[in-house]
Amino acid sequence: MRICVISDMHYPYQMLDDRDKKNAELVLSFLTEAKGKYDMMVLNGDIFDLWFDWKYTIIKQYFPLLHRLADIQDEGCKLVMISGNHDFWFNDFFQKYLTIPIYEEKYNIIADGKKILFTHGDLHPEFDVRYKLFRRLIRFNGIKKMFSLLHPDFSLKIAARLTRSSRMKNFMQPQKTAGLKKYAKYIINKEKYDYVCMGHSHQPEIMEIGTGKYINTGDWTSHHTYVEIRDGKVEIKQYK
Repeated sequence: MRICVISDMHYPYQMLDDRDKKNAELVLSFLTEAKGKYDMMVLNGDIFDLWFDWKYTIIKQYFPLLHRLADIQDEGCKLVMISGNHDFWFNDFFQKYLTIPIYEEKYNIIADGKKILFTHGDLHPEFDVRYKLFRRLIRFNGIKKMFSLLHPDFSLKIAARLTRSSRMKNFMQPQKTAGLKKYAKYIINKEKYDYVCMGHSHQPEIMEIGTGKYINTGDWTSHHTYVEIRDGKVEIKQYK
């Protein structure tokens, strides 16, 4: 089985600088070339820098990316979306119009004899109590309802401040990575996973933990990396 795992693309809804434009172009180029290459593609969180399903509105800047995902699916590839900490306000758009299932926290499969867990990882930072409280608050249905009542243009201006500052907070990377590895060790020991595939830290890595492996897909804001699992063998690749 051929599986592609990507996360932390942070595809922008506004191109603030040349770096945003270059990253967006690389994402679209990669997805164009991925068509027909894989049996499954796991979108492991933070594919979009912000996602919100209004009742009748979709952010137009995302159309090129959405079209490429649809093209990949049309070639027979199964797509799976896992929410991250930037793209979690899903309603029915992906399920209804793209037939892509959404998983809030994790997704697991057995492929070529390997038991694999996919999860974004934002639930497992070390010592980040503030974020855990914020995560609980921002996913509260009342907050989501209030946000939906605002005009989309105004909503995105508010969101731009939050998402931009979140992406630039590099000082939390050691805590993020430590928390992800701690969770991977726990779940490998408890549930005997062969691979625990995560994102969130933006640090591409494969690390042996007991009888399994911690795998991080990296990101597309700096590293432009993704994970390939072919016939049970795992590898990190960089797109250039």
